[in-house]
Amino acid sequence: MKKLVALAAVLAVLAGGAAQAQEQAINLYSARHYSTDEALYADFTKTTGIKINRVDADDAGIIARLKAEGSASPADVILLVDAARLWRGEQDGLFLPVKSKVLEDAIPANLRAAPAADGGIPWFGLSTRARVVVYDKIKVRRADVDTYEELGDPKNKGKLCIRSGSHPYNLSLFGAVTEHLGAEKAEVWLKGMVDNMARSPKGGDTDQIKGWPRANARSP
Repeated sequence: MKKLVALAAVLAVLAGGAAQAQEQAINLYSARHYSTDEALYADFTKTTGIKINRVDADDAGIIARLKAEGSASPADVILLVDAARLWRGEQDGLFLPVKSKVLEDAIPANLRAAPAADGGIPWFGLSTRARVVVYDKIKVRRADVDTYEELGDPKNKGKLCIRSGSHPYNLSLFGAVTEHLGAEKAEVWLKGMVDNMARSPKGGDTDQIKGWPRANARSP
């Protein structure tokens, strides 16, 4: 299968612009949907004259498309929305490591993958994701939910609504907490969160905010 350059940074487009200038177009597969990205695309085309041909889909759709296209894929740059999905694509052999002083100078080491055997890096990060704890200020004290660790504390029994534990966003969070606390303490924390759930995990972010009052509607 043809390996593709996967960069979670539009700066990668700028760095590779000269190489693409002869074609005057670059093919971008993107799972991102932010106005800041639109501004970057417009500035890139205005500065270089290079058109961006976009394919917009979710992460799973892009990964599936890359696998289906194989060596015939026209993709030049891949933008995914979470490190877990970038890692998955890397493990599936979809990305070609890139060597770029511009990217390495601009993006801190903690926001990119470890270098491959040939010294290149398979992906770079454009942004970080905030995993925000939303709570009812009338029924919950801020001091009881101001750390991720407290979400597994018995004092929050029956108060937690959360996405599925298999969702990539949560897998990234669980991995980060495991790295921070160690495997043993992280396991205790995860079991505590399960015990504290107000309902079975389902839905997206907004569904969690809407779900807690309904799950606790009969509580005193």
